[in-house]
Amino acid sequence: MRIVLTGGVTGGHIYPALAIADKFKAEDPLSEFLYIGSGEPLERDIIPGHGYKLVTVDSDWFDRSNPVKLIKTSLRTLAGRGQAIRIMKRFKPDVVISTGSYVSVPVVLAAAKMGIPLYLHEQNGFPGVSNRLGARYARTVFLGFESAREYFGENGNIKYSGNPVREEFSGRSREEDRKALGIPEKDLVIMVFGGSLGSETTNRIGEAVAREYADKDGYTVIWGTGKEYYESISERFEKEGFKPRNVRMNAFIKNMPEILSASDICVSRSGALSTAETTMAGRAAIFIPSPNVTADHQYYNAKAVADAGGAVIVREEDDPYKTAGRVLGIVKELDMDRDEIRRMEEASLSTAPVDATRIIYDEIMRTYK
Repeated sequence: MRIVLTGGVTGGHIYPALAIADKFKAEDPLSEFLYIGSGEPLERDIIPGHGYKLVTVDSDWFDRSNPVKLIKTSLRTLAGRGQAIRIMKRFKPDVVISTGSYVSVPVVLAAAKMGIPLYLHEQNGFPGVSNRLGARYARTVFLGFESAREYFGENGNIKYSGNPVREEFSGRSREEDRKALGIPEKDLVIMVFGGSLGSETTNRIGEAVAREYADKDGYTVIWGTGKEYYESISERFEKEGFKPRNVRMNAFIKNMPEILSASDICVSRSGALSTAETTMAGRAAIFIPSPNVTADHQYYNAKAVADAGGAVIVREEDDPYKTAGRVLGIVKELDMDRDEIRRMEEASLSTAPVDATRIIYDEIMRTYK
């Protein structure tokens, strides 16, 4: 089977596509894949690194508030559609699978133009513009959250699957991953992750946790700042001489399956991907839903896990220092009750989308011909 994948810019779109591709590869090692993206840095880093070929076409974010920019974006999207058509004429895919974002629009339009079976996956409870646009052309729209169904109306065959997560997140050994990472077996490991771009709030939390546990025996802090914040934080710490031996700070956490497995408490936003990966790993979470998303969907992502007992939700305040203080207080409480962490882990795992890739694979194989 020959499959074109698309969807990009952030890990929230890229990793679900890779999880779906991995499932097809596991079922049929002779399957061939081509990933069509925009060439953004994260795409160039992640996709080839996972063994998939990446090619790029023109695309741009749709800024509907600016008519001039919207016209320019529309023209660029049309150019990208033409490029995608030429690429797919050479590759001859059996199906196109899109996980959304503006990157996917030229490819989706090209698939519709060429009559290639198209499948979409929407990760969030409130769907993005690109997937709402593409739904009219899709054989099936897969949902990460059942609440997204109402936004698609009568477009396409809508099927709940959950969010696809790579198999490497599940069934891991905390002890073995800690050994591989050089983390003491008995440490309390706290991971703080602000996504590929990062945020001021998550980085205030990361700094608060890092300063609280700096050089204390029995603790390891792993902190992903996001690429937009890493240099400024590193420079400030360098001037201060703040170099604790037990704090690992990076712009982006590339080996997330290993890091989640090694962690005890995971502090992050509650985007669809972060939520799904944390639950697949079965880890206790402190979620800080972003207030800057449509329909507050990150809160509802987090609520599904919190209602089961696997997470604590902290609403972001205007003052990021106050939010950081509240999160640090919860970390300290959990540190004093390690049994509660273990209970949260079991509850978190109970909400994991373990069958998502199987549901998607089976539906595509059933309907694509």
